[in-house]
Amino acid sequence: MSFQSIMFNINASRSDRKRDSLIPLPLGITECRNISYGSHGKWNLLDVYYPTGTREPLPTIVSIHGGGYVYGSKEIYRRYGMDMARRGFAFVNFNYRLAPKWKFPTPLWDTNSVLEWVCRNAARYHLDPKRIILVGDSAGAQLASQYAAMAANPDYAALFHMAVPEITIRALGLNCGMYDMAQRGAQPRKGIQLDYLGRDFPADDPRLQVLEAIGENYPPAYITTACHDFLRPCAQPMYEFLTAKGIRAAWKCYGTEEDESIGHVFHVNIPLPEAIRCNDDAAAFFREVLSE
Repeated sequence: MSFQSIMFNINASRSDRKRDSLIPLPLGITECRNISYGSHGKWNLLDVYYPTGTREPLPTIVSIHGGGYVYGSKEIYRRYGMDMARRGFAFVNFNYRLAPKWKFPTPLWDTNSVLEWVCRNAARYHLDPKRIILVGDSAGAQLASQYAAMAANPDYAALFHMAVPEITIRALGLNCGMYDMAQRGAQPRKGIQLDYLGRDFPADDPRLQVLEAIGENYPPAYITTACHDFLRPCAQPMYEFLTAKGIRAAWKCYGTEEDESIGHVFHVNIPLPEAIRCNDDAAAFFREVLSE
């Protein structure tokens, strides 16, 4: 693991632990913990959350956690996932294999396995494979945008030797992410990108051409960022790219230049007023798309 990734792990872990120690778990949510969805032990575990008393299938948010491909787990999205479930969704929150041990496209394969699991277990956990909302933040937003391209474009999915299960991704929630993998792959490899792609991964590999794979069947996307998000410059261009292709999209930048507390992946700090606004806005966008 690169020095950059080591320091990222240390700093992010410290920050996430501090944040979550101050946030109680949301009430009124049934939590199904540590369910195996694959053959890789702790890396292939997931949780499901839904409002207590649920009897019918619910629109199902599947969340891909962030962490620069080298850090993170479902545990740091537990409170966020239960908070979104409180808004009337089922929420699937999962671990996936991390770089540098497991490189591109391993997280996408694991995401596919999660959605296969959703199809097999929908009735038991009140999930709806035909009303999937795929969300992610930071690296998870990149992965969500890429998996959605695979689900909407069979020719692109075939490059990964992957059969996407019988799901319908109705909407995307892309939070504080970057989306142009071809551009990143063409840059000199160092730090996190080196850990994820490897030194010798060809920059012209067609699997990195995510934006080229996006066509008219791509799902509507709600794109968020914050004034002090270091990936803020990626949000509006993604919105403009999608709308130019005729794909429904919305984007919003939260916070103010004066308030430095509203930064990267602020929405998981669920008591923050700006996080509440962001998550309410995303849920409203999802409901509007689902109603059509």
